[in-house]
Amino acid sequence: MMADSTTMCCGGTKGLLGGRGKETMSGGIWGENPVAIQMLGICSALAVTGRLSNSLVMGVALIFVLAASNLAVSLLREITPGRIRLIVEMAIIATMVILVDRFLRAFYWDMSARLGPYVALIITNCIVLGRAEAFALQNKPLLAVVDGIGNGLGYAAVLAIVGLSRELLGAGELFGRVVLPQQWYRPNQLMILAPGAFLALGFLIAAYNFARGPEAAGGE
Repeated sequence: MMADSTTMCCGGTKGLLGGRGKETMSGGIWGENPVAIQMLGICSALAVTGRLSNSLVMGVALIFVLAASNLAVSLLREITPGRIRLIVEMAIIATMVILVDRFLRAFYWDMSARLGPYVALIITNCIVLGRAEAFALQNKPLLAVVDGIGNGLGYAAVLAIVGLSRELLGAGELFGRVVLPQQWYRPNQLMILAPGAFLALGFLIAAYNFARGPEAAGGE
């Protein structure tokens, strides 16, 4: 009886969410990273990463939209007619994006102005609709939330690394504070410009694939 209780308490061999929780989370962050592997969300990864602070806020915004929209889609999956499911999903995603956009405009106007239209363009981000279609529609709400958080963290991590490298190398600063004094470091203006975003993201994806090893190239 005690063994059964322990198994129920700790999840036994099934683990978190039937053994899929850890796998789902790690898949979004590492194994199937939406930017580095699936090449989704590239526009925002290039456009808002001139500063680390911008990258972090954009990452948090996408995590919220992904988790909240996945939850709503999963909750409604059994009562949503198939012929209008895309309309329902887009309406849900748009609502979550509007909430984020209104929040930033109300409480963090300067950040909202720096991010410009890219918060609103989360509506068109393939990551969000893709996870709703590929995962939330087929899985229970809690697992759908885990999937949203995992993919959001994977996206946010890429943006944070690109934003850090661009601000540090391009301005010698982080969060507006001097880290590399100009007495001995000459800021590389290329990193602040659009080509710098392509370079930073390209090197990051190359490093990611190298770290994954032969699996990244389809090897055994």
